[in-house]
Amino acid sequence: MKAYLTRRYWFSASHRLHSDSLTESQNRDTYGKCNNPHGHGHNYALEVTVSGPVSAQTGMICDLVELDGFVTREVIERFGHENLNLLDDFRGLVPTTENLCEVAYRRLESFPKAKLEQVRIEETMLNSFAYAGGREPLA
Repeated sequence: MKAYLTRRYWFSASHRLHSDSLTESQNRDTYGKCNNPHGHGHNYALEVTVSGPVSAQTGMICDLVELDGFVTREVIERFGHENLNLLDDFRGLVPTTENLCEVAYRRLESFPKAKLEQVRIEETMLNSFAYAGGREPLA
């Protein structure tokens, strides 16, 4: 039997939405208050969905402690309390939450104990984004 597991995590980070390929005026028009030169921060909610067969021995897809440790090392510790604009992961990328989803997915897809299906990030109560490695995101 194949099952899906979704785990939630939280981290805070700051960013400035700004593209070097746009003029200052175009950046202000495109990103509005999110183009503030001093940046701004979010308390992100990260959902990681993995799938796999349910172990007859444990009744689980994977060990939650192993998944939590992997997500913590690869995403939470790397991005938490950081300015995303200054990280190598975002060199050449505007650190939108859309791009943050894809970067987080790429960092997590090597989890060896289950198949990564999707990363979903809530930026605010009104905005959330999902990335499923080029496949259709789960509902």
